[in-house]
Amino acid sequence: MDLSELPQPAACAFVAADGVHLAAERYGAPTAPPVLFAHGFGQTGQAWRASAARIAAGGRHCITFDARGHGRSGRPDTGEYHLEAFADDLAAIARSCAAAPVLVGASMGGLLGLLIEGERAPLFSALVLVDITPRWEPAGVARILAFMHAHPDGFADLDAAAAAIAAYLPQRSERRPPARLRELLIPGADGRLRWHWDPRMLGPVAGEGERYQPRLFAAARRIRVPTLLVSGGASDVVSAETIGEFLALVPHARHVAVADATHMVVGDRNDRFTRHVEEFLNTLPSMPPPEPIRPADPPSSRPVRG
Repeated sequence: MDLSELPQPAACAFVAADGVHLAAERYGAPTAPPVLFAHGFGQTGQAWRASAARIAAGGRHCITFDARGHGRSGRPDTGEYHLEAFADDLAAIARSCAAAPVLVGASMGGLLGLLIEGERAPLFSALVLVDITPRWEPAGVARILAFMHAHPDGFADLDAAAAAIAAYLPQRSERRPPARLRELLIPGADGRLRWHWDPRMLGPVAGEGERYQPRLFAAARRIRVPTLLVSGGASDVVSAETIGEFLALVPHARHVAVADATHMVVGDRNDRFTRHVEEFLNTLPSMPPPEPIRPADPPSSRPVRG
């Protein structure tokens, strides 16, 4: 089925408690069971469009959004970025849904979902973690950050940006048409095109990641909802060791590997990724409801209105 024949997104927005505007899109009937998609560091909600449209066509209400400092979403006036603020945003959007959504979270989005479900449950009815585990391979993360730090002076045109993407993602058999990158680039006063993310967040968020690992391990042990880990068989961010470690922490979790995909599973092999998620979603009605788990001193959450 052609993507144009699938449910098309409707633009919407959320406003975080600190006033940051979060751009979002919805697919499918608002009364259908919700699925909330959280992208990775340096990505946008655009990464989920094909998957969200196909899953909505199967009877779900899919919500994608751009995290703060990414894409069309706002940037905090203070210029400060902390993982706790990203986590608060995700928790508040989840609470705004009519029912507990299934979270599909890639990389940073998956870590945030794991963290808040473990610390603030009940928030989600199920988790799909995309190529991320509570401990990750440093070399893979370093490669991502190196790309994000590169080209601070931007690009002269879309073709130059497309060439940079092609060099970063050599596993993609088809080069992305330059026009499709337009949403990921922001024209500057000097006429050059720069990536959509706020460069001020690169240091703080990357630096906080490792300090969160003890909390992530503790959160994983508290997960009670159905959980699926989808990994890339050629990923340099997760490994057999970190996957085994995660499955020991969350023994009821299922794992599926997409053999010829890298960390960018969704973009590398979207059809197979989406099929795995759909198959998992179809198992959920027969599962018992999760037990509410409440931490002794739950972190506060910030409301979001949409």
